[in-house]
Amino acid sequence: MTFLPEKVEEFKAVFEASKEKIRAFEGCNHLELLAVDEHPHIMMTYSWWENPEALENYRHSELFTTTWAKTKMLFGDKPEAWSLNQLHKLD
Repeated sequence: MTFLPEKVEEFKAVFEASKEKIRAFEGCNHLELLAVDEHPHIMMTYSWWENPEALENYRHSELFTTTWAKTKMLFGDKPEAWSLNQLHKLD
């Protein structure tokens, strides 16, 4: 997600207010907020979901709808989203 630089702190406040609720959402096993070192206005959330249905349930929830409504007003560029499959994991 690319935010308008002057809106970064506003987004961080939105994330701060919703992060525990997102993490507690049924099926969410992990949640992180990451930023690009050289461009701190470019961020992404990284989350692990039990299965695709759990993610879809979140995407259709009131929590997502209200959080997204607050977030999308802060973008400086079109957001992107990907669902990925884990191919390998080393611990």
